[in-house]
Amino acid sequence: MKILQRYFAVSILQAVAFVLVAFLALQAFMDLTGELPKVSKNGYGVQYAFMYVLVQIPGHVYEVMPLAALIGTIYTMAQFAATSEFTIMRASSMSTQMVAWMLAKIGLVLVVLTFIVGELVVPRTAPLAEKFKLSSRGTTISTEFRSGLWTKDIVKSEGMTGTVTGSRFFNVREVGADGTLKDVKLYEFDTSFRLRSITQAKTGTFQGNNKWLLSDVTENIFTNPELLKPGIEATLANNYAQESSMIETRRSATKDLLSEITPKILSVSRSDPERMSANELAVYTRHLQENKQETERFKIAFWKKLFDPLAIFVLMALALPFGYLHTRSGGVSLKIFLGIMLGVSFLLVNTLFSHLGVLSTWPAVLTAIAPSLLFLLLAIWAMWWVERH
Repeated sequence: MKILQRYFAVSILQAVAFVLVAFLALQAFMDLTGELPKVSKNGYGVQYAFMYVLVQIPGHVYEVMPLAALIGTIYTMAQFAATSEFTIMRASSMSTQMVAWMLAKIGLVLVVLTFIVGELVVPRTAPLAEKFKLSSRGTTISTEFRSGLWTKDIVKSEGMTGTVTGSRFFNVREVGADGTLKDVKLYEFDTSFRLRSITQAKTGTFQGNNKWLLSDVTENIFTNPELLKPGIEATLANNYAQESSMIETRRSATKDLLSEITPKILSVSRSDPERMSANELAVYTRHLQENKQETERFKIAFWKKLFDPLAIFVLMALALPFGYLHTRSGGVSLKIFLGIMLGVSFLLVNTLFSHLGVLSTWPAVLTAIAPSLLFLLLAIWAMWWVERH
C-alpha cells in the first residue's frame, strides 16, 4: 500500500506541476502582452514590466491550482487506464475507497500549498506589484471615483476608546505609493448626524498606533449646531452670511488625528477582495459592519478563501472515474480535453455564484460552498455510473 501511495503521489504531483507551469506560463505571457503597450511611457521600462509580471505569478498559482489538480489527476488516471496498470491494481484487491483515500492524501498536500500561497504570499505580492509599477512611473495610486477615495470610521470620546460620539467620513484625493495621503478632507458628524466640523489637510502621514499626522490643516468647527437641525436647511445659506459666529476657523501647521482608519484598511478598501487574505477580509468586514456599510461582497470573498482550496478535493474526486474508463472509451487526449472543460466549467460556475450571491443577497457561506457541492454531486454520480457500466 505504501508503494502504491508513493507511486500515485509521484505520478500525480509531477503531472500537476507540469500543468501548473504551463498555465502560469500562458498567464504570464498574457500579462506581459497587456503591459508592453505601456512600456516607454512615463519612464516605465521593459524591465519593470517583466518584474511586474513576475510578482503577479503567486496570485495566478492560487487561481489555477484547482484546475491544475483536476487535469493532472485526470492525465495520471487516464494513463493508468491506458496501460492497464489501474486494472492490475484493482485485480490486486485495491478498492475504490482505497484509491479515494490515496487521492485525498495527495490532495491535502495541494490544499495546504494553496492555503499558504493564498494567505501568506498573494496578500503581499499583489500590493507590491501595484506599488512597484506605480513607483517606477512616479505616480500615485488611483482611486475609483473622481472625488477620490472615501471611507468612514467612528468617533469616540477618548480617541480609540470610550463612548461613541459621532462618525467621520474620510475623503482622500490621492494615496501615494509610500502610503502618504494627499488632499485630505474629514467630515465629522455627531450621533444625530449633524455636521460638527470639516477639516482639510494638505497631507497625512501614518505614525503608528492609529495616529495620523496631518500637515497644513484648516478646521471649520460649527459652534452653533442648533442651526443645523432638520427643517432649517432652506434658511441655512442666508444664516451663513449673517451668523459668522457659528463657524470657527482654526489653522495649524500640523495636527494629530486618532482614527481606526489605518493604511492597511485604506489599501484593503481599494484592493480586489480576491487578492486579500482571509484575515484581511475578516478585519475589513468587521470594520464595515461597525460603520453600518455593505459587507456582502467581502463576506463572500472571505468564505471563498476558505472553501476554494478545498475544491481541490472535489475536483480530484471528479477525476477518479477517468481511471475506470477503458481506452476504447476515448484516448488520453480526449479525457484531458474533458478535464479542461470540467475545470473551466467549475471556474465559470464559481464566478457566477459569487456575482449572483451579491445581487441576490444569498447567505455568504452558501454562495461560497455551492459550486463545490454541485461538482461533488457530479463526482459521486460519475463514480456510480462507471461502476455500473
